Amino acid sequence: MRRLLGTLAVGAILAACTTSSPSGVSPSPTSGVFTGTVAGAKYLIEVPIHWNGTLLLYSHGYVSPGSPETASDSGDETTATWLKGEGYALAGTSYGKPGWALEDAFKTQVALLDDFARHLGKPRRTIAWGHSLGGIITAGLVQIHPERFDAALPMCGVLGGGIANWNGGLDESFIFKTLLAPGGSLQLVHITDPGANLNRARQVLIAAQATPAGRARLALVAAAGDVPGWSNPTQPEPAATDFVTIQANQDEGLRADFAYSFAYRAELESRAGGNPSWNTGVDYAAILARSAYGAEVRKLYADAGLSLDTDLAALAAAPRIGADPVAVDYLDRNITFNGRVPIPLLTLHTTGDGLVVVPNEAAYADVVRSAGDSANLRQLYTHRAGHCVFTPAEQITAFKVLFARLDTGRWDALATPDALNQDATALGSQYNGGTLPGRGFVAAAPAFATYQPSSFPRPFDSRSKRP
Repeated sequence: MRRLLGTLAVGAILAACTTSSPSGVSPSPTSGVFTGTVAGAKYLIEVPIHWNGTLLLYSHGYVSPGSPETASDSGDETTATWLKGEGYALAGTSYGKPGWALEDAFKTQVALLDDFARHLGKPRRTIAWGHSLGGIITAGLVQIHPERFDAALPMCGVLGGGIANWNGGLDESFIFKTLLAPGGSLQLVHITDPGANLNRARQVLIAAQATPAGRARLALVAAAGDVPGWSNPTQPEPAATDFVTIQANQDEGLRADFAYSFAYRAELESRAGGNPSWNTGVDYAAILARSAYGAEVRKLYADAGLSLDTDLAALAAAPRIGADPVAVDYLDRNITFNGRVPIPLLTLHTTGDGLVVVPNEAAYADVVRSAGDSANLRQLYTHRAGHCVFTPAEQITAFKVLFARLDTGRWDALATPDALNQDATALGSQYNGGTLPGRGFVAAAPAFATYQPSSFPRPFDSRSKRP
């Protein structure tokens, strides 16, 4: 976590409180950095000296089980500094517990809004924003409490919803176990030892990646989840027919996915009271037929001398997994989207996101369209690999688009990718790049692009039938 800026402190940064209010703070709006606890979670608030009346409520990403939680009010210091310099106040909580913390976040984030208004002044506008898990929390806050927000900016968000994404993880792990670890001790649901289970999965993955047959089957696993074939943002996107490189990149994406499928699922099951995922009635041949990576799978199977039809038949014949109804209820609440977006909502996603795949955006747009609220939704894409790999300039430019929508009442028709890239470039070199481990600051040109994501492999929203 970044350090609090001492220049914003009012005399002294408040120590962590045992109450839900920043005690000792004047009821009138004031500048400063405030910390404490609210509804059982830590919070961080930063109000600039010349506050413009807009509060940006930040929702942070997934924290792995067993890791410490820290309150966060932004995704990176550079973007945060620009926002505060423009007069925006920042706030956010730690949620109180790591893992699939949506239920906690919905409570603590709203409680923080209440405390902010009570002790620091009622904002003129409140905008929700967040990354990754914070993206689904942002969209969820808007759905559950639309009256509390004026706009929202979920970035790299799990916008297909909880059930769809955990079902997608089950699809990947089911194909993986059926074809590469049949009869083994690998657990797909009701996981009893997450660490050991993940280690077993990784051992099978490493062994499979070492053979042509294994790589072909891993390509099928990745295709079922539309895991992209571009994972390294410092390297160019592989050619569409460079299936060897595409598969190697997908292997990197699966390594990240497997932490959730084979380990972190246990934390969700603990919260939900059982397994919330199912694959009863799923036709994996049909999913492959719709996948953007079908040609890759067919070519790698042919090169390995494997029969794709035989493996698809094995998947069709394998015993299916059913869900626990109480757990489905829990994940449905945390959260399935109904498409109702009564306020301006702007999304931002990289095209090569291997953890939260970009078809999440297609699923969200579809349900918003069905609810008749498409006019309030705009989606932006950057042509880059990696999960949430945005430059500060790209994030600031996205904020500018959203601020303009609030000020004018309409989306700027002239905010094309070329215009957005020009605006981002004009912010200066210090905003166009980021820090990479072992490499320091690496410059990166703005990468806004026109893009149409493929459909989500197995969508689930408020219109879908439950098992």
